[in-house]
Amino acid sequence: MVLRFALPLIGFAIALAAWAFGAAALAARTPVAAAFAPGPSLAALWHLVTGPDFAYHVLPSLRRVAVGLGLAVAIGVPLGVLSGLSRRFAQGSGPLFQFLRMVSPLSWMPIAVMVLGVGDAPVYFLLAFAAVWPVLLSTAAGVAQIDRHWLLLARSLSATRAETVLRVVLPGITAHILTGVRLAIGIIWIVLVPAEMLGVQAGLGYYVLDTRDRLAYSELMGAIVLIGALGFALDHIARWLHGRWLHR
Repeated sequence: MVLRFALPLIGFAIALAAWAFGAAALAARTPVAAAFAPGPSLAALWHLVTGPDFAYHVLPSLRRVAVGLGLAVAIGVPLGVLSGLSRRFAQGSGPLFQFLRMVSPLSWMPIAVMVLGVGDAPVYFLLAFAAVWPVLLSTAAGVAQIDRHWLLLARSLSATRAETVLRVVLPGITAHILTGVRLAIGIIWIVLVPAEMLGVQAGLGYYVLDTRDRLAYSELMGAIVLIGALGFALDHIARWLHGRWLHR
């Protein structure tokens, strides 16, 4: 039990020491690099977390993550179920889905801004586009692994297609869906920061650009640490939900 908590702390301590050593080595040649050191950065992080900028920038980012993930689930789960149940649909759409999945979401940024304008709409599109593929593929994989005797039993009981999906398929693949959601959260969090550089006036990506333009490098490093901490927390919540469902 002690090692379970001690080893991660040791890992973070080593990373912190390497951060301090690297900043000091750079500061010897470039004095401005001293602003990237752990002391000023953590002080700026504390000021960010306890000040009004936290709610102003973090809450919009979390809202965009929730909307993007919701759109990805709303699109990916039905398409994944259809791909798993219909061989013809899978054969017809599979190559297209694989082709689109290989296109970087960030490459759609100019088109998203041109079509949807600036603001939240293109950000929602980019996040949903990035997150839909792990949800879709995990859902389809879950449907493919369902015991076919369940489907035959539902058919023998005269269950409709909708009843079979709602009462047999979806409960049987929930663990796979949650796995896809966890992967999607990680992808969304990575895409979020560059996506929020599309003309929005608040958010973690906007804050990173703002600190760069103001040459506030300690605040920039504090924002990076905050982004990592929030992403770690979101992944931990997703893992907890997945574990709770498997235990259930």
